[in-house]
Amino acid sequence: MAKKKERQFAIKQIVQDERIANQSDLLSRLEGKGYSTTQATLSRDLHEMGIIRIPTPEGYRYIISEQEGSHSFVKLVGMEILGIYRNEHVLVVKTITGRAKGVALFLDQIKHRNILATVAGENAIIIVPDSVDHIPNIQEDLERIACQKWS
Repeated sequence: MAKKKERQFAIKQIVQDERIANQSDLLSRLEGKGYSTTQATLSRDLHEMGIIRIPTPEGYRYIISEQEGSHSFVKLVGMEILGIYRNEHVLVVKTITGRAKGVALFLDQIKHRNILATVAGENAIIIVPDSVDHIPNIQEDLERIACQKWS
């Protein structure tokens, strides 16, 4: 994995798992994970990944924007998907350990017309389709996302 992709993967993990209020805090957390970078590079990464700073009742925090359409973000999600499986009723997406919730959040945010719900564990997501007839379509769309990691 390239240095930039590794750093962006680490940024996404930190933002999803922790309440980060400002770039200074995020830089410190990245350094704690072994990624030394500049504030300017971090700003570009955040912009590229669709990570925005919003006010909350507890103060400001970074989140992954629901409006994110960045191709590079889809690549990051694609890197976390290890396999997609199905039976007659549901689909299961296997992920890197600890990343199922992040992938499920991404799937919820893209609002796929045929996905009723996602249920995430540590390394797997159960996807409930709106109809069993749409399972092949959902699987094809998920495989397209998963293949982005190689683009």
